[in-house]
Amino acid sequence: MKKVLFKTVAILALLCLLVATIWHGEIATIRSIEPLDGNEYLYKMDFKASYDLDDVISKDIASNADLLRYITGRIGKGIPIKMKSAQVADEDGELATVFNCTSFQAAKADGGGYWYGRNYDYFKNPTMVTVSHPRKGYASIAVSDMSHFGYSLEKLPTSLKDKVNSLAAIYTPLDGINEKGLCTSIMALPKMAAQQESGKHKVGTTIIMRLWLDRCATVQEALDLAASLDIRHDATVGSGYHYMIADANGDCAVLEFDMNDGWKSMVVRKSEGENSMLVTNHLLSGKYYTTEPDMSVGNVYSHSWWRYETAGNYLRERNGTLTFDEAMECLGLVHWKDLVWETGTVEDTQYTCVYDQQNTTLDLRNWNDYDKVLHFTLSSSAR
Repeated sequence: MKKVLFKTVAILALLCLLVATIWHGEIATIRSIEPLDGNEYLYKMDFKASYDLDDVISKDIASNADLLRYITGRIGKGIPIKMKSAQVADEDGELATVFNCTSFQAAKADGGGYWYGRNYDYFKNPTMVTVSHPRKGYASIAVSDMSHFGYSLEKLPTSLKDKVNSLAAIYTPLDGINEKGLCTSIMALPKMAAQQESGKHKVGTTIIMRLWLDRCATVQEALDLAASLDIRHDATVGSGYHYMIADANGDCAVLEFDMNDGWKSMVVRKSEGENSMLVTNHLLSGKYYTTEPDMSVGNVYSHSWWRYETAGNYLRERNGTLTFDEAMECLGLVHWKDLVWETGTVEDTQYTCVYDQQNTTLDLRNWNDYDKVLHFTLSSSAR
Protein backbone atom coordinates (compact mmCIF):
# COMPACT_ATOMS: atom_id res chain seq x y z
CA MET A 1 0.00 0.00 0.00
CA LYS A 2 2.80 2.38 0.90
CA LYS A 3 4.56 1.60 -2.38
CA VAL A 4 1.39 2.35 -4.37
CA LEU A 5 0.90 5.59 -2.47
CA PHE A 6 4.53 6.55 -3.04
CA LYS A 7 4.24 5.87 -6.78
CA THR A 8 1.02 7.88 -6.99
CA VAL A 9 2.59 10.85 -5.22
CA ALA A 10 5.68 10.59 -7.43
CA ILE A 11 3.55 10.53 -10.60
CA LEU A 12 1.54 13.54 -9.43
CA ALA A 13 4.71 15.41 -8.56
CA LEU A 14 6.13 14.58 -11.97
CA LEU A 15 2.96 15.78 -13.68
CA CYS A 16 3.03 19.02 -11.70
CA LEU A 17 6.66 19.55 -12.65
CA LEU A 18 5.85 18.84 -16.28
CA VAL A 19 2.97 21.32 -16.28
CA ALA A 20 5.09 23.96 -14.56
CA THR A 21 7.88 23.42 -17.08
CA ILE A 22 5.70 23.51 -20.21
CA TRP A 23 3.32 26.27 -19.15
CA HIS A 24 5.46 28.29 -16.72
CA GLY A 25 5.12 31.51 -18.74
CA GLU A 26 1.40 31.04 -19.24
CA ILE A 27 0.88 30.24 -15.56
CA ALA A 28 2.81 33.34 -14.48
CA THR A 29 0.76 35.43 -16.91
CA ILE A 30 -2.56 34.05 -15.70
CA ARG A 31 -1.56 34.64 -12.09
CA SER A 32 -0.93 38.31 -12.91
CA ILE A 33 -4.49 38.93 -14.15
CA GLU A 34 -6.49 41.13 -11.82
CA PRO A 35 -9.44 43.51 -11.91
CA LEU A 36 -8.40 47.11 -11.38
CA ASP A 37 -9.51 49.22 -8.45
CA GLY A 38 -12.58 47.10 -7.86
CA ASN A 39 -13.78 47.44 -11.46
CA GLU A 40 -15.01 44.00 -12.54
CA TYR A 41 -15.00 45.04 -16.21
CA LEU A 42 -11.40 46.30 -16.41
CA TYR A 43 -8.38 43.99 -16.10
CA LYS A 44 -4.62 44.18 -16.23
CA MET A 45 -2.26 41.42 -17.31
CA ASP A 46 1.54 41.15 -17.34
CA PHE A 47 2.29 38.92 -20.31
CA LYS A 48 5.19 36.63 -19.44
CA ALA A 49 4.69 33.72 -21.85
CA SER A 50 6.68 33.33 -25.05
CA TYR A 51 5.25 34.09 -28.47
CA ASP A 52 6.78 34.03 -31.93
CA LEU A 53 5.63 36.63 -34.45
CA ASP A 54 7.88 35.16 -37.15
CA ASP A 55 5.95 31.92 -36.74
CA VAL A 56 2.66 33.80 -37.10
CA ILE A 57 3.91 35.50 -40.27
CA SER A 58 5.16 32.24 -41.77
CA LYS A 59 1.72 30.65 -41.38
CA ASP A 60 -0.08 33.40 -43.36
CA ILE A 61 -2.81 33.78 -40.74
CA ALA A 62 -5.26 36.24 -42.25
CA SER A 63 -8.72 35.39 -40.87
CA ASN A 64 -9.91 35.80 -37.29
CA ALA A 65 -10.99 32.17 -37.15
CA ASP A 66 -7.52 31.01 -38.21
CA LEU A 67 -5.94 33.32 -35.66
CA LEU A 68 -8.10 31.86 -32.89
CA ARG A 69 -7.14 28.34 -33.97
CA TYR A 70 -3.47 29.32 -33.90
CA ILE A 71 -3.80 30.95 -30.47
CA THR A 72 -5.65 28.01 -28.91
CA GLY A 73 -3.14 25.59 -30.40
CA ARG A 74 -0.21 27.56 -29.02
CA ILE A 75 -1.78 27.99 -25.59
CA GLY A 76 -2.95 24.39 -25.38
CA LYS A 77 0.32 22.92 -26.69
CA GLY A 78 -1.65 19.98 -28.10
CA ILE A 79 -4.51 20.05 -25.60
CA PRO A 80 -7.74 21.33 -27.22
CA ILE A 81 -9.02 24.66 -25.90
CA LYS A 82 -12.27 26.30 -26.98
CA MET A 83 -12.33 30.03 -27.67
CA LYS A 84 -14.99 32.15 -29.37
CA SER A 85 -14.79 35.74 -30.54
CA ALA A 86 -17.25 38.53 -31.25
CA GLN A 87 -15.15 39.23 -34.34
CA VAL A 88 -15.72 35.83 -35.95
CA ALA A 89 -18.62 35.65 -38.40
CA ASP A 90 -21.79 33.77 -37.51
CA GLU A 91 -23.04 30.67 -39.31
CA ASP A 92 -24.39 32.78 -42.17
CA GLY A 93 -20.96 34.35 -42.68
CA GLU A 94 -22.09 37.79 -41.58
CA LEU A 95 -21.44 40.08 -38.65
CA ALA A 96 -23.53 43.21 -38.82
CA THR A 97 -21.74 45.34 -36.27
CA VAL A 98 -18.45 47.20 -36.46
CA PHE A 99 -16.58 49.22 -33.87
CA ASN A 100 -16.04 52.95 -34.36
CA CYS A 101 -13.36 55.12 -32.87
CA THR A 102 -11.57 58.46 -32.67
CA SER A 103 -7.78 58.89 -32.53
CA PHE A 104 -5.43 61.86 -32.60
CA GLN A 105 -1.90 62.95 -31.98
CA ALA A 106 -1.45 66.42 -30.47
CA ALA A 107 1.55 68.35 -29.19
CA LYS A 108 1.78 68.89 -25.46
CA ALA A 109 1.00 72.44 -24.41
CA ASP A 110 4.21 72.61 -22.40
CA GLY A 111 6.32 71.67 -25.43
CA GLY A 112 7.42 68.39 -23.86
CA GLY A 113 6.37 66.00 -26.57
CA TYR A 114 3.06 64.55 -27.78
CA TRP A 115 -0.19 63.06 -26.56
CA TYR A 116 -1.88 60.23 -28.41
CA GLY A 117 -5.62 60.16 -27.73
CA ARG A 118 -8.03 57.36 -28.49
CA ASN A 119 -11.72 56.51 -27.97
CA TYR A 120 -12.76 52.91 -28.63
CA ASP A 121 -16.47 52.94 -29.42
CA TYR A 122 -18.19 49.57 -29.53
CA PHE A 123 -20.36 47.90 -26.88
CA LYS A 124 -20.33 47.31 -23.14
CA ASN A 125 -17.59 44.69 -22.99
CA PRO A 126 -14.80 44.04 -20.48
CA THR A 127 -11.41 45.61 -21.24
CA MET A 128 -7.89 44.19 -20.85
CA VAL A 129 -4.67 46.22 -20.48
CA THR A 130 -1.66 44.05 -21.34
CA VAL A 131 1.92 44.96 -20.44
CA SER A 132 4.57 42.91 -22.23
CA HIS A 133 8.36 42.74 -22.18
CA PRO A 134 9.21 40.32 -25.01
CA ARG A 135 12.67 38.84 -25.25
CA LYS A 136 12.76 39.91 -28.90
CA GLY A 137 11.15 43.29 -29.25
CA TYR A 138 10.12 46.46 -27.48
CA ALA A 139 8.16 46.49 -24.25
CA SER A 140 4.63 47.82 -24.64
CA ILE A 141 1.29 48.65 -23.09
CA ALA A 142 -1.71 47.61 -25.20
CA VAL A 143 -5.47 47.57 -24.74
CA SER A 144 -7.89 44.89 -25.98
CA ASP A 145 -11.64 44.34 -26.12
CA MET A 146 -12.05 41.07 -24.22
CA SER A 147 -15.09 40.03 -26.26
CA HIS A 148 -12.65 39.30 -29.09
CA PHE A 149 -11.39 36.30 -27.16
CA GLY A 150 -14.52 35.00 -25.56
CA TYR A 151 -15.49 37.27 -22.66
CA SER A 152 -18.63 39.26 -21.97
CA LEU A 153 -20.32 41.01 -19.06
CA GLU A 154 -21.64 37.59 -18.07
CA LYS A 155 -18.35 35.73 -18.60
CA LEU A 156 -15.38 37.27 -16.80
CA PRO A 157 -11.91 35.94 -15.86
CA THR A 158 -12.77 35.26 -12.24
CA SER A 159 -11.33 31.74 -11.92
CA LEU A 160 -8.12 30.06 -13.05
CA LYS A 161 -9.98 28.18 -15.77
CA ASP A 162 -11.80 31.32 -16.95
CA LYS A 163 -8.55 33.28 -17.22
CA VAL A 164 -6.93 31.08 -19.89
CA ASN A 165 -8.58 32.87 -22.82
CA SER A 166 -6.95 36.14 -21.69
CA LEU A 167 -3.64 34.90 -23.09
CA ALA A 168 -5.02 35.74 -26.54
CA ALA A 169 -4.75 39.46 -25.71
CA ILE A 170 -1.11 39.56 -26.83
CA TYR A 171 -2.27 38.85 -30.41
CA THR A 172 -5.27 41.19 -30.38
CA PRO A 173 -4.25 44.76 -29.45
CA LEU A 174 -6.59 47.52 -30.58
CA ASP A 175 -4.24 50.32 -29.55
CA GLY A 176 -1.01 50.68 -27.63
CA ILE A 177 2.35 52.31 -27.00
CA ASN A 178 5.83 50.81 -26.91
CA GLU A 179 8.98 51.80 -25.04
CA LYS A 180 10.11 54.00 -27.95
CA GLY A 181 6.90 56.03 -27.77
CA LEU A 182 5.38 54.59 -30.94
CA CYS A 183 1.59 54.53 -30.71
CA THR A 184 -0.99 52.89 -32.94
CA SER A 185 -4.75 52.35 -33.02
CA ILE A 186 -7.38 50.90 -35.34
CA MET A 187 -10.58 52.45 -36.71
CA ALA A 188 -13.37 50.56 -38.51
CA LEU A 189 -14.50 51.17 -42.09
CA PRO A 190 -17.71 49.28 -42.98
CA LYS A 191 -17.48 46.90 -45.96
CA MET A 192 -13.86 47.84 -46.72
CA ALA A 193 -11.96 44.73 -45.65
CA ALA A 194 -8.50 45.00 -47.21
CA GLN A 195 -7.50 41.88 -49.15
CA GLN A 196 -3.96 42.54 -50.29
CA GLU A 197 -2.63 39.78 -52.52
CA SER A 198 0.86 40.49 -53.85
CA GLY A 199 2.47 37.18 -52.93
CA LYS A 200 4.02 38.39 -49.68
CA HIS A 201 3.34 36.75 -46.35
CA LYS A 202 -0.14 37.60 -45.05
CA VAL A 203 -1.04 39.06 -41.67
CA GLY A 204 -4.45 39.82 -40.23
CA THR A 205 -6.17 42.76 -38.64
CA THR A 206 -4.49 42.94 -35.23
CA ILE A 207 -1.24 41.05 -35.85
CA ILE A 208 0.12 43.99 -37.85
CA MET A 209 -0.41 46.17 -34.78
CA ARG A 210 1.43 43.73 -32.52
CA LEU A 211 4.28 43.73 -35.04
CA TRP A 212 4.45 47.53 -34.97
CA LEU A 213 4.49 47.63 -31.18
CA ASP A 214 7.16 44.94 -30.91
CA ARG A 215 9.42 45.98 -33.78
CA CYS A 216 9.04 49.65 -34.73
CA ALA A 217 10.32 52.89 -33.19
CA THR A 218 9.17 55.33 -35.88
CA VAL A 219 6.27 55.83 -38.25
CA GLN A 220 8.51 55.17 -41.24
CA GLU A 221 9.67 51.86 -39.78
CA ALA A 222 6.02 50.88 -39.26
CA LEU A 223 5.07 51.80 -42.83
CA ASP A 224 8.08 49.93 -44.21
CA LEU A 225 7.14 46.85 -42.19
CA ALA A 226 3.55 47.04 -43.47
CA ALA A 227 4.83 47.31 -47.04
CA SER A 228 6.77 44.07 -46.59
CA LEU A 229 3.56 42.12 -45.91
CA ASP A 230 0.08 41.64 -47.31
CA ILE A 231 -2.46 42.98 -44.82
CA ARG A 232 -5.79 41.17 -44.96
CA HIS A 233 -8.90 41.96 -42.93
CA ASP A 234 -11.37 39.15 -42.39
CA ALA A 235 -13.99 39.77 -45.08
CA THR A 236 -16.57 37.64 -43.26
CA VAL A 237 -16.64 40.11 -40.37
CA GLY A 238 -18.19 42.83 -42.52
CA SER A 239 -15.71 45.59 -41.74
CA GLY A 240 -12.39 46.88 -42.94
CA TYR A 241 -10.04 49.16 -41.06
CA HIS A 242 -7.53 51.95 -41.25
CA TYR A 243 -4.73 52.56 -38.76
CA MET A 244 -3.16 55.60 -37.15
CA ILE A 245 0.55 55.37 -36.31
CA ALA A 246 2.46 58.11 -34.46
CA ASP A 247 5.95 58.31 -33.00
CA ALA A 248 7.59 60.26 -30.20
CA ASN A 249 9.22 62.64 -32.70
CA GLY A 250 5.80 63.96 -33.76
CA ASP A 251 5.53 62.07 -37.05
CA CYS A 252 2.03 60.73 -37.63
CA ALA A 253 0.30 58.87 -40.47
CA VAL A 254 -2.90 57.03 -41.30
CA LEU A 255 -2.58 53.81 -43.30
CA GLU A 256 -5.56 53.06 -45.55
CA PHE A 257 -6.33 50.65 -48.39
CA ASP A 258 -7.71 51.39 -51.85
CA MET A 259 -10.92 49.39 -52.31
CA ASN A 260 -11.00 50.12 -56.05
CA ASP A 261 -7.37 49.35 -56.86
CA GLY A 262 -6.40 45.96 -55.47
CA TRP A 263 -6.37 47.21 -51.87
CA LYS A 264 -3.10 49.02 -52.43
CA SER A 265 -1.84 50.93 -49.42
CA MET A 266 -2.64 54.64 -49.19
CA VAL A 267 -0.74 56.73 -46.64
CA VAL A 268 -1.94 60.09 -45.32
CA ARG A 269 0.79 61.96 -43.42
CA LYS A 270 0.39 64.74 -40.90
CA SER A 271 0.79 68.03 -42.73
CA GLU A 272 4.15 69.76 -42.37
CA GLY A 273 4.06 72.38 -39.65
CA GLU A 274 0.89 70.98 -38.05
CA ASN A 275 0.88 70.08 -34.37
CA SER A 276 -1.92 67.52 -34.58
CA MET A 277 -3.59 64.90 -36.74
CA LEU A 278 -7.04 63.34 -36.31
CA VAL A 279 -8.87 60.29 -37.68
CA THR A 280 -12.34 58.80 -37.13
CA ASN A 281 -14.24 56.28 -39.28
CA HIS A 282 -14.07 57.56 -42.84
CA LEU A 283 -11.30 57.60 -45.40
CA LEU A 284 -8.88 60.53 -45.38
CA SER A 285 -6.98 59.73 -48.59
CA GLY A 286 -7.51 62.36 -51.27
CA LYS A 287 -9.02 59.87 -53.72
CA TYR A 288 -11.99 59.29 -51.40
CA TYR A 289 -12.06 62.09 -48.83
CA THR A 290 -15.29 64.02 -48.54
CA THR A 291 -16.60 66.54 -46.02
CA GLU A 292 -20.14 65.18 -46.46
CA PRO A 293 -21.24 61.91 -44.81
CA ASP A 294 -21.08 59.12 -47.37
CA MET A 295 -21.69 55.46 -46.54
CA SER A 296 -19.37 54.36 -49.35
CA VAL A 297 -16.31 55.81 -47.59
CA GLY A 298 -17.16 55.67 -43.90
CA ASN A 299 -19.61 55.01 -41.09
CA VAL A 300 -22.49 57.45 -41.12
CA TYR A 301 -24.38 55.72 -38.31
CA SER A 302 -21.68 56.40 -35.73
CA HIS A 303 -21.50 60.09 -36.78
CA SER A 304 -17.92 59.81 -38.02
CA TRP A 305 -18.02 63.17 -39.82
CA TRP A 306 -19.54 64.93 -36.80
CA ARG A 307 -16.84 63.51 -34.54
CA TYR A 308 -14.15 64.49 -37.03
CA GLU A 309 -15.45 68.05 -37.16
CA THR A 310 -16.06 68.38 -33.41
CA ALA A 311 -12.69 67.04 -32.29
CA GLY A 312 -11.01 68.83 -35.20
CA ASN A 313 -12.44 72.18 -34.18
CA TYR A 314 -11.28 71.63 -30.61
CA LEU A 315 -7.76 70.88 -31.81
CA ARG A 316 -7.68 73.82 -34.24
CA GLU A 317 -8.86 76.27 -31.57
CA ARG A 318 -5.78 75.30 -29.57
CA ASN A 319 -3.41 75.16 -32.53
CA GLY A 320 -3.06 71.41 -32.06
CA THR A 321 -1.46 71.78 -28.61
CA LEU A 322 -3.20 70.38 -25.53
CA THR A 323 -2.72 69.90 -21.83
CA PHE A 324 -3.47 66.44 -20.46
CA ASP A 325 -6.89 67.59 -19.23
CA GLU A 326 -7.64 69.06 -22.65
CA ALA A 327 -6.66 65.80 -24.35
CA MET A 328 -9.18 64.00 -22.15
CA GLU A 329 -11.77 66.72 -22.73
CA CYS A 330 -11.35 66.49 -26.52
CA LEU A 331 -12.11 62.77 -26.38
CA GLY A 332 -14.93 63.37 -23.92
CA LEU A 333 -16.67 65.66 -26.42
CA VAL A 334 -17.07 62.75 -28.85
CA HIS A 335 -17.57 59.79 -26.54
CA TRP A 336 -20.86 57.89 -26.54
CA LYS A 337 -23.23 56.60 -23.93
CA ASP A 338 -26.09 54.49 -25.31
CA LEU A 339 -25.91 55.90 -28.83
CA VAL A 340 -28.71 54.30 -30.87
CA TRP A 341 -27.96 53.91 -34.59
CA GLU A 342 -30.72 54.14 -37.20
CA THR A 343 -30.32 50.37 -37.52
CA GLY A 344 -31.16 49.87 -33.84
CA THR A 345 -27.59 49.01 -32.81
CA VAL A 346 -26.61 50.56 -29.47
CA GLU A 347 -23.04 51.83 -29.22
CA ASP A 348 -20.93 53.04 -26.31
CA THR A 349 -17.40 54.24 -25.77
CA GLN A 350 -15.89 51.15 -24.19
CA TYR A 351 -12.74 53.00 -23.12
CA THR A 352 -10.81 56.24 -23.56
CA CYS A 353 -7.00 56.41 -23.63
CA VAL A 354 -4.44 59.19 -23.47
CA TYR A 355 -0.91 57.95 -24.12
CA ASP A 356 2.12 60.06 -23.20
CA GLN A 357 4.59 59.39 -26.01
CA GLN A 358 7.61 60.75 -24.17
CA ASN A 359 7.02 59.08 -20.81
CA THR A 360 5.48 55.95 -22.39
CA THR A 361 2.46 55.84 -20.10
CA LEU A 362 -1.25 55.29 -20.50
CA ASP A 363 -4.14 56.97 -18.72
CA LEU A 364 -7.44 55.16 -19.25
CA ARG A 365 -11.12 55.64 -18.49
CA ASN A 366 -13.38 52.59 -18.78
CA TRP A 367 -17.05 52.81 -19.78
CA ASN A 368 -18.61 51.77 -16.48
CA ASP A 369 -16.42 54.06 -14.37
CA TYR A 370 -15.78 56.93 -16.75
CA ASP A 371 -15.13 59.49 -14.01
CA LYS A 372 -12.05 57.59 -12.83
CA VAL A 373 -8.68 57.69 -14.63
CA LEU A 374 -6.21 54.83 -14.13
CA HIS A 375 -2.51 55.28 -14.86
CA PHE A 376 -0.33 52.55 -16.42
CA THR A 377 3.41 52.38 -16.94
CA LEU A 378 5.76 49.84 -18.49
CA SER A 379 6.56 48.66 -14.98
CA SER A 380 2.98 47.32 -15.19
CA SER A 381 1.61 49.12 -12.15
CA ALA A 382 -1.77 50.85 -12.27
CA ARG A 383 -3.13 53.43 -9.91
